[in-house]
Amino acid sequence: MARELTPEEKTLAQDMLQRARAAMNAIQGYSQEQLDDLARALGWSVANEKTFVRLTEMAVAESKMGNADGAATRRFKIIGILRDALRQKSVGVIETDEAKGLVKYAKPAGVIAGLLPVTNPVVTMVGMAINAVKCRDAVIFSPHPASRASALEVIRILRAALKAAGAPEDLLQCFEKPSIPLAQELMSICDLTIATGGPAMVKSAYSSGKPAYGVGAGNATVVVDETANIEEAARNTRISKIHNNGSGCSCDGNLIIEETIYDKMLDQLQKEGGYLCSEEEKRKLKAVMWDAESHRTLDTVARAASVIAEKAGFPIPAGKTFLIVQQDKIGKEHVFSGEKLSPVLAVFKYKKGFENALDMVRQIFEVGGKGHSCGIASYDDDHINRLALMAPVSRIMVRQPNVHGNAGSFTNGMPMTPSLGCGTWGGNIISENITTKHYMNTTWVSRTIPEDKPTEQSVFGRFYGSAIF
Repeated sequence: MARELTPEEKTLAQDMLQRARAAMNAIQGYSQEQLDDLARALGWSVANEKTFVRLTEMAVAESKMGNADGAATRRFKIIGILRDALRQKSVGVIETDEAKGLVKYAKPAGVIAGLLPVTNPVVTMVGMAINAVKCRDAVIFSPHPASRASALEVIRILRAALKAAGAPEDLLQCFEKPSIPLAQELMSICDLTIATGGPAMVKSAYSSGKPAYGVGAGNATVVVDETANIEEAARNTRISKIHNNGSGCSCDGNLIIEETIYDKMLDQLQKEGGYLCSEEEKRKLKAVMWDAESHRTLDTVARAASVIAEKAGFPIPAGKTFLIVQQDKIGKEHVFSGEKLSPVLAVFKYKKGFENALDMVRQIFEVGGKGHSCGIASYDDDHINRLALMAPVSRIMVRQPNVHGNAGSFTNGMPMTPSLGCGTWGGNIISENITTKHYMNTTWVSRTIPEDKPTEQSVFGRFYGSAIF
């Protein structure tokens, strides 16, 4: 049972809330240009290459999860979040529809409780900071204890950027000694919660009594049909599977491969750095990745493939960056068909038509990941359309790495974000990427227009004039 909130923690939360409200009041008169300038300052303070690489390495060293390989290139997410934010209005009139006589005005959402994940505190914090300050909000962050020091260093830099730009530092604050009771108190007193993390965190956010945006668990599944470019598909899977040691909810977890290309795809995955586990190695892998109650073991989450294999008791050759297990059964009791949060990939073979691939997709999302995402390596628009019609997910990536595409990239039109809503499928209120528009309230001003009243016959159609039921 979680301990109760201490009087000191309650006082701390209330003090930080009042400071946040005072900081918000100080910028309510800021112009769009001033807010955009602040957003740029916040983005650059962390996204400059030297600082970003240092912070990424610090977060990995502290949490012992993920990796800092290619850290410099990961800055693109902050650049993209800032790009999208700068293209939106957040002050005064933000939309006009003359035909309907409607004008929309932007207003702040208020003080936001920002709950942070253990594996990606840097981008999450900066993304939330940019969007919040852009909309004249304030944020109080509650970091995961395992990446607390990294979060405190990020907040130090962000506050320094605000101060240098002449804005109140208390627009952005962070708990120095985070705890579950303190996070729960924060969610209950703030105006809005944005929770990026595990299912327990999201459930707590929705139970706080205040509005909340949460995210759902992932279990990204990709269909590889007979039209796929095998080299391209395998490369995309490798990119997605090894990113941050497979810790992201968008990292490929399962491949469903058409039988006539199965062997070629399996061979290409190995050329891309995959290690194909034997049945005995698969058994050993299962034993260390899940406990007796089928819960994921934390010491194998977001660890390198070589580390996981060593824990399982078998070596893998140098240069192998992800583990492949062949799987033919789907279900909660077949744990490899669920979310793995590691550089471990399950591959399935489908036979006798695309409908069987769709059936396997349905089954996998009953195990986990419903609402999040899937992908398809196909050049058959009919297959893409059929998957889109049935898949219980909020986003489908076509011929691109899920880990980059889901949250927005410079080669697709998805909004850039660190937070992915998963709709009612995933227990969330929205089924879209959380972006600037979710950080503001809107006031609708309505003026009269020429009457737009249909005839009763046109709206009731063939039922007009029929017998009453």
